[in-house]
Amino acid sequence: MRRRLPAGLPMTWGGEGSRGLTAANIIHQHLRDEIVSLRRAPGAVISEKDIAAAHGVSRTPVREALLRLADEGLVEIAPKSGTFVSRIPVGALPEAIVARMALEEVTARTAALNASGSAVSGLRAILERQAEVAAAEDHAGFHDADEAFHQAVADAARYPGIWRMVQQLKTQVDRFRHLTLPQPGRMGRVIEEHRAVVDAIAAHDPDGAAAAMRRHVEGLRASLGEMRDVNPGFFDGDVSEAGMSMPAADRLRP
Repeated sequence: MRRRLPAGLPMTWGGEGSRGLTAANIIHQHLRDEIVSLRRAPGAVISEKDIAAAHGVSRTPVREALLRLADEGLVEIAPKSGTFVSRIPVGALPEAIVARMALEEVTARTAALNASGSAVSGLRAILERQAEVAAAEDHAGFHDADEAFHQAVADAARYPGIWRMVQQLKTQVDRFRHLTLPQPGRMGRVIEEHRAVVDAIAAHDPDGAAAAMRRHVEGLRASLGEMRDVNPGFFDGDVSEAGMSMPAADRLRP
């Protein structure tokens, strides 16, 4: 059931869990979640009128939310044509994946130096949760547990700010990741890759933890071509022109 915002909301909404948020903020977050999770597919039409009616507001906060999403590269607003969910930009993914890989190597390496016993136990608990949702074929739940895992590694490293940086740069990557989860065996491979990271952290092996995290994130880049072929209508751009090859300096690293 859709949550309808209180009538006349264009000011602020003080409902539970959203105190001080404007209608535009709430609609922005709702639409953003739908787009990133692919519940609104790339290329789908977005109707201001329908969204305003669903939330019980005027079109003004809807337009504000859509402008913010356009700035994030998640929607395209075409004058006289309409508003559409943006296709996933192939050219932007390799750089975002490389940046994420570099940042998360740091958190994994430092977690191996700093992680407490309780932090390691927390990471193993998340692995158990991932196994449960994978068995239930709950892709959304698996994605949420995956997010919790990477945040927990950053927390164990005492670098929560790095995770916030990662979140800012991985929006388009997350859309791509949602496409990979239904692949046979994909969730199981992710769990094993996470387990290798945790084992290295538990063993206080910073090089091993960094290498395991690198292999894990690098796997996303390796599967881009396949996902583009399976879902061509979801992507904008050509994999062959996206700089997918690994730089020589990267190939020399463990």
